[in-house]
Amino acid sequence: MKRLGGKSALITGAARGIGRSIAEAYVREGAQVMIADLLDDAAQALAKELGSQARSTRMDVTDQTSIQEAVSATVEAFGGIDLLVNNAGIFDMCRLEEITEERYRHQFDVNVAGTIFTCQAAVPHMITRGGGAIINFSSQAGRRGEPYIVLYCATKAAIISVTQSLALELAKHNIRVNAIAPGVIDTPMWDHVDSLFSQYENRPLGEKKRLVGESVPLGRMGDPRDIADPAVFLASDDARYITAQTYNVDGGNWMS
Repeated sequence: MKRLGGKSALITGAARGIGRSIAEAYVREGAQVMIADLLDDAAQALAKELGSQARSTRMDVTDQTSIQEAVSATVEAFGGIDLLVNNAGIFDMCRLEEITEERYRHQFDVNVAGTIFTCQAAVPHMITRGGGAIINFSSQAGRRGEPYIVLYCATKAAIISVTQSLALELAKHNIRVNAIAPGVIDTPMWDHVDSLFSQYENRPLGEKKRLVGESVPLGRMGDPRDIADPAVFLASDDARYITAQTYNVDGGNWMS
């Protein structure tokens, strides 16, 4: 029997990268999946590619109306929500003196508030179903500080705390809340990250990406599928006694 058979999932930021890989894995494991993303055309194309088990909806996690509409679309399409993956996120890089209120708010609105308010909207439907599983996304940057990315590191550290607090609050409803902290994963976002490092560390394009891959103990950058498989596990009944945890999936970059 497929591990997620009979389950319905809402995945944010699912049109590409890690989110796309999770959507593909969930469909393979029998789940019905709502692909939610600002990139509406890409989300629609992926849903069509994945077939009858997938739907798509445009979703802006900084807009509570948009969040509610995405949750409602999932419930209407599949009858409820069993699984929520809060994958949508953004990365920015700047020196301390370059931080503005706008940059601060945007990072926290997407990475932290988007997670909290999507949970708020989805949880009542999970309670109706008798429980479920939430998977949030932190980062190895949430485990340690790094120069020039104080805002991103702070948001990803906050996700670890949010995960722990919600896990304790929702345990009585049979809702498990865990997080994944990826290391350096080869996605379109990392091309953006590499371009920023080229500016702030005066490096040729592509050099930072190459160096971080070589520095991983397992010898390479991660593939989105390296994250999707743990996301399947945490959503499945195999993880039925696991909650309030943040899993490092980083090739050995962070040891705990």
